[in-house]
Amino acid sequence: MRVTLHIQKYNPETDHHPHEEPYRLDVGRGTTVLEALMRLKNETDGTLTFRYACRSAICGSCAMEINGTEKLACKTQIRPELERHGEVRVGPLKNLPLIKDLVVAMQPFWEQVRSIRPWLDPLPHEAVDPVAMRDAYKAFNNVEACIMCGACVAACTVYEVSKGFAGPAALAKAYRFVADPREAAVTERLDRLQGDGGIWDCTRCNYCVEVCPKDVKPMEAIVLLRRASIQSGLTQTLGSRHITSFVDIIRHEGRLNEGLMPMKVIGFRIKDFLRILPLGVRMFLRGKVPFPFKLKPAIPGIKQVRAIFEARKRK
Repeated sequence: MRVTLHIQKYNPETDHHPHEEPYRLDVGRGTTVLEALMRLKNETDGTLTFRYACRSAICGSCAMEINGTEKLACKTQIRPELERHGEVRVGPLKNLPLIKDLVVAMQPFWEQVRSIRPWLDPLPHEAVDPVAMRDAYKAFNNVEACIMCGACVAACTVYEVSKGFAGPAALAKAYRFVADPREAAVTERLDRLQGDGGIWDCTRCNYCVEVCPKDVKPMEAIVLLRRASIQSGLTQTLGSRHITSFVDIIRHEGRLNEGLMPMKVIGFRIKDFLRILPLGVRMFLRGKVPFPFKLKPAIPGIKQVRAIFEARKRK
């Protein structure tokens, strides 16, 4: 089967901007994008530049954008891509500095990982419960599967607009240490993740989960970090206050009160309250926000709702 691969080319010494070039190639049924790139480099264009190493979906070196989605070239076959999209377009990972053709600089990615201190601050050996250690391996086994390919960072909508964000891979690795019973500085680690660029900046778009080639589920790790933060008493950020306020309102009224919610989240932050007040007034006038204080706020069946919360508290 003869196909056309549209591949992004960019040589910083001669090109002002990246551009696509078409390459024609005969491929078999199981030919991968990486195999096609290697053949093109050997047979057609010796200047074509890309990374690869293991060719077995282990090293993560060949991560790139294929038909608009971050994938490993070594495990992505051309025929299914062609059948699904009608074409094959190959480009470098987004959100990372472009070096040449399909190669990006990984330094920002490694800086993200280093920022979360990817090592243990261990407790004394005798203080570690072996049973807890066994259970912990089950908890962070998925995170341990990360091959540092950078696909999740390239797909991250938050990192796209805020390069100060720690990123999905780094935060998933942070959870690996928070969940480790041998870690002595859990609260300190969580506290470092509360500010700008930390766990509360994630918008839960789920793209990092969709593109991860090893099913690490970084977003789920971020959710677990948020839960651990609240359980540790770190509840002063707007993100944590949003969660705790939501739960309190549901417990009290049995449903969300959109009028009361922003007031509970912002609290006594006068500056923030004045900033959202015009929006709140406009929404109220258009019937989008109920009056926050009702004479009978609870819904029928509120006792059953509260019983669920009590049952959960006893577990």
